[in-house]
Amino acid sequence: MDSTRVTEHPTSHERRQSGAGRPPAPADPRGALLRTPEQPSQLPGSGALPVQARTGDAPRSSGTATPRGKRGKAGGKASPDAGMSASSGTDAPTPASSGPGPEHSQPSATEPDPHRPRPAPESIPIQPDAEQDRSSRTSGGKERRTGQSLPQGGPMPMRRDGDRLRFVGAATRRIARGIDLDEIVMGLCRATVPTFSDAILVYLRDPLPVGDERPTGPLVLRLRRTDRIPEERDTESGFLSVLRPEPSELSAMTAELCEVRPGGALAEVLRGVRPVFADAPAARAALPELLGDDLPVPSGQRAILAPLRGRRRVIGAALFLRRPERLAFEADDLLVAAQLATHSALGIDKAVLYGREAYIADELQRTMLPETLPRPTGVRLASRYLPAAETARVGGDWYDAIPLPGSRVALVVGDVMGHSMTSAAIMGQLRTTAQTLAGLDLPPQEVLHHLDEQAQRLGTDRMATCLYAVYDPVSHRITIANAGHPPPVLLHLGGRAEVLRVPPGAPIGVGGVDFEAVELDAPAGATLLLYTDGLVESRLRDVWTGIEQLREKLAAVAALTGPDHPPPLEALCDEVLDMLGPGDRDDDIALLAARFDGIAPSDVAYWFLEPEDAAPGRARRLARRALSRWGMEDMTDSVELLVSEVVTNAVRYASRPVTLRLLRTDVLRCEVGDDVPQLPRLRQARATDEGGRGLFLVNRLARRWGATRLSTGKVVWFELNRS
Repeated sequence: MDSTRVTEHPTSHERRQSGAGRPPAPADPRGALLRTPEQPSQLPGSGALPVQARTGDAPRSSGTATPRGKRGKAGGKASPDAGMSASSGTDAPTPASSGPGPEHSQPSATEPDPHRPRPAPESIPIQPDAEQDRSSRTSGGKERRTGQSLPQGGPMPMRRDGDRLRFVGAATRRIARGIDLDEIVMGLCRATVPTFSDAILVYLRDPLPVGDERPTGPLVLRLRRTDRIPEERDTESGFLSVLRPEPSELSAMTAELCEVRPGGALAEVLRGVRPVFADAPAARAALPELLGDDLPVPSGQRAILAPLRGRRRVIGAALFLRRPERLAFEADDLLVAAQLATHSALGIDKAVLYGREAYIADELQRTMLPETLPRPTGVRLASRYLPAAETARVGGDWYDAIPLPGSRVALVVGDVMGHSMTSAAIMGQLRTTAQTLAGLDLPPQEVLHHLDEQAQRLGTDRMATCLYAVYDPVSHRITIANAGHPPPVLLHLGGRAEVLRVPPGAPIGVGGVDFEAVELDAPAGATLLLYTDGLVESRLRDVWTGIEQLREKLAAVAALTGPDHPPPLEALCDEVLDMLGPGDRDDDIALLAARFDGIAPSDVAYWFLEPEDAAPGRARRLARRALSRWGMEDMTDSVELLVSEVVTNAVRYASRPVTLRLLRTDVLRCEVGDDVPQLPRLRQARATDEGGRGLFLVNRLARRWGATRLSTGKVVWFELNRS
């Protein structure tokens, strides 16, 4: 162990002392020992990176060690290990003071130091100019240590540790700016080419493991991205391609997939984690396995293979390449490659985790909202959903359209407080509850009452607003109940937009509140717009100002199509969302538009049948007359058969009159209602059974069929395609 002592920096400017009693040379405040010209020496085996001395300090050698990479003076000769210039930006020797003077002299404040370098920008570090790199070249323009010719007009080698540190700092900042996987890999490529290497190939594991997942199957690396100096730059500087033969695109010359053999050379290099040169024994066999046997590998220290290790496992590899005309990589460049690989791998690991979370959020939101809207009779639907932000793509807003018995449809829109995963989960439970209650054919105010009870069971602070409406296309009426939600807007066929007067009610979750329903006209051709408060309320406007702007927007859009033609639904939704300004996206937005077409009275046939044995025969005669009136005689046989089977089942158990209704729209729909709540089930009748084949015939001949339970019984319906 070296006996040199490191002393503290003196607090006063002492003059040089002579004689054996002189104290040891003071240490630089940043750790580099000062030297005096009398006794030059070196620290044996020192491998630490040199520390830049302060500009203006005279180098001294007084028996203290000189770290590797700093130039010492002894008789006017340079130290053999001199390879890195001092941080002052020049390698020119500074003569030591021979006379008495301050031991730590500082440059004059009024006389600028000609050797002080300019501050490096916050980007890829600047390269040494001709004056700074003069000591690294010979008179013939060659590098002093290797004797190789330096490129003219191309990227200069990083000869100083300060350059490397600034480059690593700028490169890691550029890599850290990426959020997704492609941005991080691109940041690595753009940061290293051409400052650190002339070309780079990035391989990633396929598929990339996520979090604590344990990959199954063989380790496969896929070429994710390549980058190189552009061709026009090669032509201007006279550089040749680092890889031959043509084509010049690296991705076209290398294998896209590489299966890492267990126990092979590539597996050993990846397991070692540390970057290695191409001429290392392990890399000579690993690179052909990675690149393929047809691609020549640069000889010597012109390629660095750096494994990319995430938090738990190796997730890929990066290959840095330099041309034959450029200086080869040095030992310190392995540390640079290791830093780049570490930061890139950790960034990729986090990007994969972020991508999985975003995927889960998208899937959650997609399953919470209806994948497709139904196509009920007499109404057309369109919807939109916008999250509050791309970074928070889940929220508590929802919409729904639920077909009901009697060709009716329930229109629902709601908003749970917040836009987080918790809000989305509560929204999913409330939406499921609303669908279940709608299947029971409860009145709108009863549906909101049960939703309020469900919200209280979920928690005391689970609050939401909701608007529930039921549209009947036969009666052209709509029944609406509101629970603290913004009122809907009705756009009439003539272009007049009207804000419907609906009792506001209290939000769901308050408890102990009575909800009220109103019944309004829903004329054919009108459009009902249901929305959440994110569309009309923001930091820049209150809710009623936004509702008025929405009404004016709908009237303006309707004026473009004329008084006799309503605007298309999809275009209308897009125009409504265009009213949002840059500061209006504070909350999620759910939008549901319903165009009321209705069913004309001439297309409806309705009868009451007494529950007696003659009811099936009377039902067949009534159906035959209706089909003859509509000009659909070719469907008579099928309709009579199915109507007879369904009415027979209803009459067998009913105690009150049975209803029979035929609806003529794009299909022929038949509905049979009774007062028995039990739903029929399709079953396979045995050969000896006398019954049980009615629903089997309905299932085979009808386009669709179903049974819905009502508060007063049930309805069995079927549809037939019109000929």
